Amino acid sequence: MAEKSTPTALASTTTTAGYHEDGGERPTADYAADTDGKFDGEPVSEQIGLRNRPIPKHELTQYTLDGSVDVHGNPSIRAKTGGWKACPFILGNEGCERLAYYGIGTNLVTYLTTVLHQGTAKAATNVTNWSGTCYITPLIGGFLADAYWGRYWTIAVFSFIYFLGMVLLTLSAAVPALKPPRCNANELCSPASTGQLAVFYLSLYLVALGTGGIKPCVSSFGADQFDDNHDQERARKTSFFNWFYFSINVGALISASALVYIQEHVGWGWGFGVPAVAMGIAIGSFFLGTPLYRHQKPGGSPLTRITQVVVAAFRKAQVRVPADPHDLHELHDKESAITGSRKIRHTKEFTFLDKAATPGINDLQTIKGQSFLSSWRLVTVTQVEEVKIMLRMAPIWAATIVFSTVYAQMSTLFVLQGQRMNANIGSFKIPAASLSIFDTLSVLFWVPVYDRLLVPFVRRYSEHVRGFTQLQRMGIGLFISICSMVAAAVVEIERLKIAKEKGLLDQTEGAVPMSIFWQVPQYFLIGASEVFTFIGQLEYFYDQAPDAMRGLSSAFSLTTVALGNYLSSLLVTIVTSITRKGGSDGWIPDNLNRGHIDYFFWLLAVLSFLNLLFYMVCAHFYRYKRVIAEVDEDDETAPRPPEYRSKRLEEEE
Repeated sequence: MAEKSTPTALASTTTTAGYHEDGGERPTADYAADTDGKFDGEPVSEQIGLRNRPIPKHELTQYTLDGSVDVHGNPSIRAKTGGWKACPFILGNEGCERLAYYGIGTNLVTYLTTVLHQGTAKAATNVTNWSGTCYITPLIGGFLADAYWGRYWTIAVFSFIYFLGMVLLTLSAAVPALKPPRCNANELCSPASTGQLAVFYLSLYLVALGTGGIKPCVSSFGADQFDDNHDQERARKTSFFNWFYFSINVGALISASALVYIQEHVGWGWGFGVPAVAMGIAIGSFFLGTPLYRHQKPGGSPLTRITQVVVAAFRKAQVRVPADPHDLHELHDKESAITGSRKIRHTKEFTFLDKAATPGINDLQTIKGQSFLSSWRLVTVTQVEEVKIMLRMAPIWAATIVFSTVYAQMSTLFVLQGQRMNANIGSFKIPAASLSIFDTLSVLFWVPVYDRLLVPFVRRYSEHVRGFTQLQRMGIGLFISICSMVAAAVVEIERLKIAKEKGLLDQTEGAVPMSIFWQVPQYFLIGASEVFTFIGQLEYFYDQAPDAMRGLSSAFSLTTVALGNYLSSLLVTIVTSITRKGGSDGWIPDNLNRGHIDYFFWLLAVLSFLNLLFYMVCAHFYRYKRVIAEVDEDDETAPRPPEYRSKRLEEEE
């Protein structure tokens, strides 16, 4: 629950006359909304204050209230832009782009071991390193989108970089000179040459740069199509994140089934060529929706604003912060000094940073005889609160890294485990990487169940517009991820037991007579955990971020996937180094029948449990963002406090 405040902290109570369409006077109002979906406990009449500027009713109904513009730079007309009419193009783009991404990532470990002839541990490390890079590069895209280009043009530019990488990757797999020859009859395999590896990794990391530039912008751009200051559109935004993740998994479903089969039975040239075509379709889908999109203007460099707050606060280290937050610097003649941002309510945490918004005698700077306020000496409350928000989000961000480490096992150890199990159905052999289809099916099952059944049911008891809070939703997913590691460990214990009983411990190739479908529960559990944690994370880092930092915040959340992959690589390296001492095979040898990856799964289960405890502490002390938004009480289409939202949603249902 957000920190309570006195009514005087919500808005100015000075009344200014406004006018009805018929000429009569009418006051307008604003409210301070908790973005956790609940309203504070004070009576509404005490929380509503009067604004000094009216909003005509016809403007509220015709235009969006979030400052968005159309493709021509004009204010967005609600009936003609945004909403679900624009989203099919964005969801289609995401589905095809994810098909391209997973068309590479799902079976990449197999390509590295069978085509480039890398060892098991090295291949697993290279996969997680590449996957991690794909989720570090979003920082570039998020920054450029927020500061300079906007989300639309950032997606456009990086899409073409992505497509170039896909084409080059296809050539590296299809042209014989760009890959090493097949292993001979004596299983002697020639390693890839330096030039071959250079072409392969160049293409692979062009894809990483492209997907990184797109990834933080697409989800945010889709959410931008829904006006935060409009009841119905705000409610639909939560559903958008669910169906956005659904579209991701439609692409992943095709990758884990048809594409993996093509790669292993038709050829890797075709296996990478089809994803390249899908990326071309993704670009086309995105541009087709151009006339319908709403755009948020870039607000300037968020890193500069953060630095200004820190510098101004340290310059005034000896200054006393006023007891009344109204004495802190804030602009009162317009919504915010930051383009594309609403004003943010002052909070009591990190009070040292409030020094940056404390007026002082040295705030004026004179250049060529003209005096003006220096943004490196005095900033607004909203700018200070931007930094506070990012600091409050940091522990939640850190608590999702281990979850991403668990998720990374699907493309590494789960595949390697499946390769040593019986994958035959009659004469047909299922590729081990195709088992990830059950993760995808789990997501496709749980998204509509969550959105259409679970949320309405929970909302009746929680009285929360989203059913679960964002943090509750993420916490449930963290718990489910622990169960997935336990399931994987139990399967491996049984597999090793059968291998020992059948005398297969020294068999370096071939499968243990245990059906690969025993892996289904661990994949299904990870899919369920994604619906709670990953989608909750998407919504949380968009909704709780400062308005002008949403691209960077989405990128910030994606770095947990990168760090989770890097942590997985680090754990594999450490475990391999320690467990192979004295000539032992270790936990993760090339011959898994002599290894103990079940121990590695148990290690991740323990780390995940400790991480869940840490997360629960962080979530308990977290305070949701509060913004000041305009509302016209005479207009039924105007935004209302979340208290009204919940009641209206119940009536509509």
